[in-house]
Amino acid sequence: MRSTANTLLDDLHHVADLNAHPNRHYRGGAEVLGVRMGTLFEIAKRHSDMPLDEIVRLLDETPYEPRLAAFCIMDFQARRPRISDAEREGLYDLYLERHDAIDSWDMVDRSAPRVIGVFLRDRSRAPLFSLAASADPLRRRTAMTAPLAYTRPAHPEGIADLLRLAEQLAADTDSIVSKPVGIALKHAGAVAPDEVRAFLDRMGDRLAAPVRREARSKLR
Repeated sequence: MRSTANTLLDDLHHVADLNAHPNRHYRGGAEVLGVRMGTLFEIAKRHSDMPLDEIVRLLDETPYEPRLAAFCIMDFQARRPRISDAEREGLYDLYLERHDAIDSWDMVDRSAPRVIGVFLRDRSRAPLFSLAASADPLRRRTAMTAPLAYTRPAHPEGIADLLRLAEQLAADTDSIVSKPVGIALKHAGAVAPDEVRAFLDRMGDRLAAPVRREARSKLR
């Protein structure tokens, strides 16, 4: 049976229990249905063949969980080994066009590396620098999280841009942004330790102490 927004919504509402799963990690202002995260991921995976027009309908939903499920589906589709260039571009375009639907860090973390980062792997990464200059901290988080795609497998040009983005966002005091700066540097350090050491030496105290600690945690 064809997956639709309505069938997925039915599945979410069937298992929703706000008392058991209040999802307090969600800090947005929308309604919370109360779906356990593991269950939500399972439901999204069952509906991973959902066409883009139905994913758009999920992104139009007010509650938190349907929108998170939409980004999970986009991530599952981007992981497919036989995804076409046109399909990958469609996911990339939809993510950016509907960034307004993102009001929680987990929507970014779940989908940005494969939907945005992988698409830009062999293209200009100028869009990431534009996102990094946004007034919206969640768009800045996308800019810093998408380049995780360049650490597995290592992509030297992508890692160089990851470091440029980290420098651009080094002074960001919003934890929505500063935490992924440290995480991105940590993963880059696992595959490009010399480059990350040189970056840390050059940046010095311009990087907050928690970011420096996170960045050094995987240096060999």
